[in-house]
Amino acid sequence: MSKRKERREKAELFTRVRDAVSRVDEDSRGHDGAGLTDDVLAASPAFAGLITSARRELPRMKKFRFQLLHAWITAHLPPGRLADVGGGKGLLAYLLQADGWQTTVIDPVAQGLPDKYKDIAADRQIRIPPEARVLRRDQPFAPDMAREFDVLVAMHAHGCNIQLIDAAAEYGRAAILLPCCLIQEPLIPPPGISWIQALADYAGQKGFKVEPFRLNFKGQNIGLYLSL
Repeated sequence: MSKRKERREKAELFTRVRDAVSRVDEDSRGHDGAGLTDDVLAASPAFAGLITSARRELPRMKKFRFQLLHAWITAHLPPGRLADVGGGKGLLAYLLQADGWQTTVIDPVAQGLPDKYKDIAADRQIRIPPEARVLRRDQPFAPDMAREFDVLVAMHAHGCNIQLIDAAAEYGRAAILLPCCLIQEPLIPPPGISWIQALADYAGQKGFKVEPFRLNFKGQNIGLYLSL
């Protein structure tokens, strides 16, 4: 076998293994694509109240998780300084900014705002002006950043959940987490305990009051509001 062919086969093997591990992580650890089942929720007294029967559950929305989280935040919290960790293009920050929040997106991948979004209350598309901006820090979240904000938010942000809980506890801040998977997290739940339950338990040990909530979108839609 030539060295070139050997290198190619090794590269192909590496790709297959990497993809297989990725699929295991996504399928078995509650990734974005799959929400928690009612059986998992029922196993925890803290989350059992979030179960909704198929008969009375609203049809799940597909693309509007930022709009739904924006609505939850504005309904439950007064405006303040908010960090959207792993906030992507910044739609959540943009929507909150219009309601008087001082928002900053903290994400290592530099991205611009989308050019439009769906106003789900009015059922119409809204164009975002090309000159519109949100504050951004195109870098990974660092724990000492927490001191600058009142609320830390992480929605489906890989590798940030334990870090945000620790930072929020250290600086006495609130946090809103919608975790999706265990990728790059330092905590592994014990057998029989879901990832989100492990996060809730960890936050409770840090002194937080943990309030679970559920948003009506497809995928992992269970959130944790942590307050001291």
